[in-house]
Amino acid sequence: MANVVVVGTQWGDEGKGKIVDLLTAHAGTVVRFQGGNNAGHTLVVDGEKSIFHLIPSGILYPNKRCLIGNGVVVDPEVLLDEMKALFEKGISVGPDRLGLSERAHLIMPYHTALDVARERAKGGSKIGTTGRGIGPCYEDKVARVGIRALDLTEPDVLEEKIIQNLKEKNFYLASFLGAEPLEPQPIVERYRLLSKEFAPFLVDVSAELDEARRKNGNILFEGAQGTHLDVDHGTYPFVTSSNPVAATACVGAGIGPKALDSIVGIVKAYTTRVGSGPFVSELENEMGKYLQERGEEFGATTGRPRRCGWLDMVVLRYSARVNGLTHLAITKLDVLTGLDSIQLCIAYEHQGKRLESVPAKLSVLSACRPIYEEMNGWKEDISEARGLGELPNNAREYIKRIEALVGVPVAIVSVGPGREETIVRTNPFDSA
Repeated sequence: MANVVVVGTQWGDEGKGKIVDLLTAHAGTVVRFQGGNNAGHTLVVDGEKSIFHLIPSGILYPNKRCLIGNGVVVDPEVLLDEMKALFEKGISVGPDRLGLSERAHLIMPYHTALDVARERAKGGSKIGTTGRGIGPCYEDKVARVGIRALDLTEPDVLEEKIIQNLKEKNFYLASFLGAEPLEPQPIVERYRLLSKEFAPFLVDVSAELDEARRKNGNILFEGAQGTHLDVDHGTYPFVTSSNPVAATACVGAGIGPKALDSIVGIVKAYTTRVGSGPFVSELENEMGKYLQERGEEFGATTGRPRRCGWLDMVVLRYSARVNGLTHLAITKLDVLTGLDSIQLCIAYEHQGKRLESVPAKLSVLSACRPIYEEMNGWKEDISEARGLGELPNNAREYIKRIEALVGVPVAIVSVGPGREETIVRTNPFDSA
């Protein structure tokens, strides 16, 4: 029995979905532990693309139990649409396959309205939120006025909470943000209908995971976003509203830290970022455009183009430290094929000083300049490689250099978008 956590080490979009899909083959249970539908995991299986926003990527495997933990904020409409889309593809998403934590908080229409209105009001100083209501929902959770999934089973409680919350939200929307207020009754009626859809899926995720452990079943914990979007450890305030770091697997699923065996950090072979915020190794030139086009760097959730740059080892070392990484999984190595040379950002320079760690002050981070180390590129197609020995020498040297600079072994290398286009050097479940 082993429990493995998968986290992003950059600003999200590292290719976690593919690695989770790959590792699900060795797990009995897959659980998503934080974030909301502001994240999108893209998988390509047998040439068919699937995008998941809330349901764990492991749903593509038959006979796997997928759970959405209490740390996730759930938009019921989005979840329902996702379930229906999978059903249309012939994939079963019944209560036997999917469980939703009764303690998970629900994104309400007023959360989305607040998110959009606030961002619009900020104008040029906007954060770059997806407008999905994630932040306002987490705010209500912390303020202890949130609506949880279990409230769907108590219609009177649900109605009272909606009416009470809208008194405050409507005042804020209309009087401060200049937006249209919302009527409570249509929301009450819609969520009463949704309660019938979701009641069979509500479970105690913590208890299920405990039972799986007692039966010696492998558990895979799936995170969303990336470490540098973490509300505590990321480039605040240009962050998400949750904690995408590995420790949140415990809080967001209801399991003790002693139960975690391996922590796999997913790192793209270069760096991307969506939205605003400092990005030291960003390439605002033709090379940046090349990586964006060749890597198809457009958001799975929003469609927004991703900012691109060379791999930032300062960012990766920071992530290795705060997550306690035991393994690395490198994705999109194939995107670098064809380049004469590749740059690695190994440190920052600020006012003549060399920095080895990410500074907390945005004024300092924004003024940092990358210190690069140049490596030779490769021209050979690597999509057919299934072992490190089948990679070109320069590609192997690139991987070795990453290992040396971060101090964490590379267990998996993705050489193409397909499930089979992967080199598995070490199975994190076997080495736990």
